[in-house]
Amino acid sequence: MAQDQISYSEQEQIRRDKLAALREQGSDPYLITRCDVTAKSSQVKADYDAYEGKEVTLAGRMMARNIMGKASFARLLDADGTIQFYIRRDDVGEESYAAFKKLDIGDVVSVTGTVFKTKTGEISVHTTGWTLLAKCLKPLPEKFHGLTDTDLRYRQRYLDMVVNPEVRDTFRKRSQIISALRAFLESRGFMEVETPVLHTQAGGAAARPFITHHNTLDIDMYLRIALELHLKRLIVGGFDRVYEIGRVFRNEGMDTKHNPEFTMLELYQAFTDFHGMMDITEDMFRSVARAVNGTAVVQYGDVTIDLEKPFARMTMVEAVKQYSGVDFDAIHTLEEACAAADERKIHYEKRHQKGDILNLFFDEYVEEHLVQPTFIYGHPVEISPLAKKMPGNPAYTERFEIFILGREHGNAFSELNDPIDQRQRFEAQAALKAQGDDEAHGVDEDFLNALEIGMPPTGGLGVGVDRLVMLLTATPSIRDVLLFPTMKPVD
Repeated sequence: MAQDQISYSEQEQIRRDKLAALREQGSDPYLITRCDVTAKSSQVKADYDAYEGKEVTLAGRMMARNIMGKASFARLLDADGTIQFYIRRDDVGEESYAAFKKLDIGDVVSVTGTVFKTKTGEISVHTTGWTLLAKCLKPLPEKFHGLTDTDLRYRQRYLDMVVNPEVRDTFRKRSQIISALRAFLESRGFMEVETPVLHTQAGGAAARPFITHHNTLDIDMYLRIALELHLKRLIVGGFDRVYEIGRVFRNEGMDTKHNPEFTMLELYQAFTDFHGMMDITEDMFRSVARAVNGTAVVQYGDVTIDLEKPFARMTMVEAVKQYSGVDFDAIHTLEEACAAADERKIHYEKRHQKGDILNLFFDEYVEEHLVQPTFIYGHPVEISPLAKKMPGNPAYTERFEIFILGREHGNAFSELNDPIDQRQRFEAQAALKAQGDDEAHGVDEDFLNALEIGMPPTGGLGVGVDRLVMLLTATPSIRDVLLFPTMKPVD
């Protein structure tokens, strides 16, 4: 759209006219290239005794102003918080003060002055000079609140953070959580690595991938749905403890717990099993909570989550029996499993086996009850193509999921390292894919080749970082812990 065809609101036009006037006067704020900030609002407030009477320069957005004739009070929002500044005509000069009064809420300014306390005891800056650094051409909303504004908040996160500075606190804590995860793993001897985002074969999880095309090679490629298979190649190569924190992509639905791209932590340790992964998971969640919150007891709405206590542990069969009354240890055939599902009106598909139906029972009856940290282990082999079978009970695997607040927060295995067994499971997955299962995948020949070189007994764990952030910030939706969640275009 041509510039002369754009229609602005009255307030927007007033702001643009002010900018035009500044440019005519040779005072274009956009020509300023730097500002030497000497302090942040939080520093001045936290260490007032050291700053009192000293000159500082702060920069940020003017969020409020009270003009009182020849003097004014205003409030500056910087990266760390807000601070009041006091500006008087006799200190800055008549021309400067007149220009200050023409500023708009939202303008980005720098303020230089001395630190003092007002008569009411508020720490402030007595201004001796100021500079307009960027003009805010759109009026800021008073505040975002209520469901009617959530869509706009997610689409315009930059505006959300300006109007609701507490939103920034969530993302600061997210950064602290990721740093704490790294510190924990590095203290345990794990090495951080990076693996490809573009894969020639989707794998490592049961999920529908995003497909793209590489023009030079003229082949379809997949955005990774998991980090697993490349990390396990590194175990084959001789590293015994590796981890990666990275984005993964799944072409699936969106809700309060799911976004098409999200952050995953995966770690692999040679010479241990899924019991070792349980211990690491419990220690890691507890350690990270203490590091970022000062306590491993989390208040999530009305629910108190206690990460200090030992996490509960139960098999999937035990959990289904406890919450549904159906004992899958007493169900020996697919026909009996289907009959149990029919009786409870649980929908299943023709391709489903007994283990799949057990998992459907778990989803229907169990998951919502697992509020306090609980390890569910012993998953059916049908839904665990990369996990070792349980010795003496090959229908189930050495796999667990960690549940908190009724949702999965992590998934771990005693990793399957038998290349012959792995090939059979890949081929079973390929058969399901041929039958129309979009979440099943084909045979990864290079990964099988790696297993044939020899992978030691290994424990592996995947943790959804976004869900961990949701837990530790008491946030109800994944969109509130993603800076820029996936949104349908307005147009």
